[in-house]
Amino acid sequence: MTSIMTNTAAMGALDTLRSINQSMEKTQNHVSSGYRVESASDNAAYWSIATTMRSDNKALSAVQDALGLGAAKTDTAYTGLNSAIDVVSEIKAKLVAAREPGVDKEKINSELTELKNQLVSISESASFSGENWLYNDSATANGTVEMVGSFNRAADNTVSVGILQFDTASSTLIDTNDASLGTLTADVTVTQPNGTTTTTASYYLLDVTSTTAATGTAIELSTSTTSETIDGMISAVESMLSSMTDAAATIGSTNMRIELQDSFVADLMDVIDKGVGRLVDADMNEESTKLKALQTQQQLGIQSLSIANSNSENVLSLFR
Repeated sequence: MTSIMTNTAAMGALDTLRSINQSMEKTQNHVSSGYRVESASDNAAYWSIATTMRSDNKALSAVQDALGLGAAKTDTAYTGLNSAIDVVSEIKAKLVAAREPGVDKEKINSELTELKNQLVSISESASFSGENWLYNDSATANGTVEMVGSFNRAADNTVSVGILQFDTASSTLIDTNDASLGTLTADVTVTQPNGTTTTTASYYLLDVTSTTAATGTAIELSTSTTSETIDGMISAVESMLSSMTDAAATIGSTNMRIELQDSFVADLMDVIDKGVGRLVDADMNEESTKLKALQTQQQLGIQSLSIANSNSENVLSLFR
């Protein structure tokens, strides 16, 4: 039946054209944004996962920054401690030279004084971002410092921040409040020869006028310094060197851990980006092909609608 009131052909063509236009709009959005899932309405599950993982990646970026700061602190402390080890080794060599009979001990002591001043300078300078792991001039003793090392998401979606720790008490060389807390300001008790027997004695290397001062004997030379006393000083310096070497090794290990973690976090961020991309990124080859097909369908739909509308005009020929 042909009707001029209800054009079913035009209605069908118009419905098809609407569907094509909707598909084209969706495809054009994919092409222009680059995302297959741009909002929750596209795919709620994938959008939720992608949003969560992007948030985690931002947290991991902050972790990377924190690791960089931690690496700078450990590098500064290690550099200062390594330089101090070289100076203390030189002090030990000077003391060994002073053990030789006939040498001018007062001249050697002048060299020791300058080396001690250098140790103070190194310790005070080894500071980064207001933190100094070698020198303490406050009433609060150096303790354990924490550095952000990771961001973790558990299977139940609970999150936590991983921490790297280092006990700066082991690396403190000078403490102006309590001399006993500094490797170079504390008393070191050693056994030294005393004629045909041995005796114990305490020595310290630096006197920085700490509030609580060391009670032993300062490592310094004079013409009256005996060979036995020099032997005791050498033993004390050797003990200090051993403590400093252990601290430097620990800092080095911490720095290596930070570098490994930084590399892992960078790789993890890349992997998360790839995973999110697989979920929500549009396949541009597929979308461009689909868009071309939809453009062709749109043109055919418009022609079909035009033909359907012209059919009603044919009825007029029956009344001529």
